[in-house]
Amino acid sequence: MENSHSAAYAAAGVNIEAGYEGVRLMKKHVQRTIIPGVVSDLGGFGGLFAPDLKGMKTPILVSGTDGVGTKQRIAQLMDRHDTVGIDCVAMCVNDIICCGAKPLFFLDYIAIGKNEPEKVANLVAGVAEGCVQAGCALIGGETAEHPGTMQPDDYDLAGFSVGIVDKEKILNSLKVKPGDVVLGLPSSGIHSNGFSLVRKVFDVEKADLGVYVEELSQTLGDALLTPTVIYVRPVLAALETGGIHGISHITGGGFYENVPRCLPENAYAVIEKAAIPILPIFHMLQDRGKIPERDMFNTFNMGIGMTLVVDPTKAAAVQAMLPDTVVIGEIREGDRRIELR
Repeated sequence: MENSHSAAYAAAGVNIEAGYEGVRLMKKHVQRTIIPGVVSDLGGFGGLFAPDLKGMKTPILVSGTDGVGTKQRIAQLMDRHDTVGIDCVAMCVNDIICCGAKPLFFLDYIAIGKNEPEKVANLVAGVAEGCVQAGCALIGGETAEHPGTMQPDDYDLAGFSVGIVDKEKILNSLKVKPGDVVLGLPSSGIHSNGFSLVRKVFDVEKADLGVYVEELSQTLGDALLTPTVIYVRPVLAALETGGIHGISHITGGGFYENVPRCLPENAYAVIEKAAIPILPIFHMLQDRGKIPERDMFNTFNMGIGMTLVVDPTKAAAVQAMLPDTVVIGEIREGDRRIELR
């Protein structure tokens, strides 16, 4: 890279040397994510990974891709960029485990108005932390400078992950049956969905995000930037009980959209709202935005970031491995839907 320089490209707003510096700064973060199976080093044209297939009869690859959405606007306003990478990883790997797969590796993509190496390295540091939490490797990525199409301080972070599961262990709706119980895994806050509504309600462009809010026991900015919980390790462990029939990641669309995604045509979920540990940030959102309760449950996770449909005879074993879970409902016979009562 020593002789790589283009004065003409720099005059157009793209600093390729800043890109090289960003790669240099992020390498220490990427090193944290190296796990058995990583073949390639950072900087190649492709990320290489050799999965361990021992003990698998029919290995199936599972992929997921997502971004952070407009939550990253909060990070930009606060000039704090080391947490949204965790969200980016979480949105992908939490989806992958819904079919019982173990995430193997992750790649990120950063589009940015002006390439500031330290900012990019902070973004990747968050991605690396998310990968460490998920037990997967960060094997590649791309940073693209977009002068003229994005403001200098703007960026968009997205990612892509691949996992693996033995075909006979894939979770699908056929395993779910009436009589199963629904367990909820607590969220850490809003996670990474609904932030267009959040930004409108709190008027974040004008709000003082650094002011301490008593009811939140932290600043509003800290509450909004709280990273998404990565459920991979504990849920993969709990899957070994054989008692989990279905998993839903409660993201955009809230309960109404996501819980039915793991249900068969002949079953519906009854969820008890009183059993859900609704977090203070959601009470604030609903009160300040005068948002109807149904819209809240159709937009946000409300304090439950993931639901597990579990065989009632093994619910105790699952809860022993996931002590923070709460029973929030059950599966009944009928047309596929969700009832919150």
